[in-house]
Amino acid sequence: MAVIPTAPLGARDVEVTRLGLGCAPLGNLFTALTDEDAAATVAAAWDAGIRYFDTAPLYGHGLSEQRLGRALQAYPRDEYVVSSKVGRLLRPDPDFDPGVFRVARGLAPRFDYSRDGVLRSIEESLERLGLDRLDVVLVHDPDDHEQDALRGAFPALLELRDQGVVRAIGAGMNQHEMLCRFVAQVDLDCVLLAGRYTLLDRSGERLLEACAARGVGVILGGVFNSGVLASVDALPTFDYKPASTDVMTRVAALRELCDRHGVALPAAALQFALAHPAVTTVIVGARSSEEITADVAWVRTPLPPALRAELDAVV
Repeated sequence: MAVIPTAPLGARDVEVTRLGLGCAPLGNLFTALTDEDAAATVAAAWDAGIRYFDTAPLYGHGLSEQRLGRALQAYPRDEYVVSSKVGRLLRPDPDFDPGVFRVARGLAPRFDYSRDGVLRSIEESLERLGLDRLDVVLVHDPDDHEQDALRGAFPALLELRDQGVVRAIGAGMNQHEMLCRFVAQVDLDCVLLAGRYTLLDRSGERLLEACAARGVGVILGGVFNSGVLASVDALPTFDYKPASTDVMTRVAALRELCDRHGVALPAAALQFALAHPAVTTVIVGARSSEEITADVAWVRTPLPPALRAELDAVV
């Protein structure tokens, strides 16, 4: 078994591996997987030393949680950390378009940041996962529901943490501005920031500084900006949409810079994210054992100081 270093997630007694598995692809994000492929991906992550797994009800409208839970049944519960999210309840709707998830119509995610909604969401996630507890619970994407989250979701999670029902709480979003406000107003253990501290987008740096000052752990997702920094596809995606000509020009310049130092661009993207002192862990999405192997190799690739300095200077 490979060994990946761990780090504390904020001030709580929660240790996560510095590389975690983001489980949106297990919910058929963009591409449908078989149950066998999903199980093999989790097994490869485990064999590689990954012990932190992040999922959500939204991912595949419950499918990611179901697949992850089945795969984790093979391993001792105290040896891994699972985070899931609250803020969306899955409810029957045969006509709802699942969007980027290649799953059958039938369940629709409905926003609910109330106390009762949080309690129902956790209960339903545990049922799908087949687990008796969640280690970390994140308020998911309250972009248009800030006050609802502050009045309902966060007080409920603080109470559950105080009772020992969950070990750590936080918020997960694609924007840094609201996360900064949450860090200032709520006793959070961690935040999950997706796509806003990468080689292409440094806009979340102020949030990372605020988290470091308050001892809040940072989980970084989307460090490949949904694929463009790691993909060799003819039509790569940037933030879940086809990459623009401007983005592709910037990516080409970054790749040329990395090539001069003999480092693969995805390795530089991962190492750049992990190097920030506020960052506890980076989660990467994967849909096969081959992708896990690549991710682990990239995270172990040394980043030459000269390349790091040049990457820091890129705007």
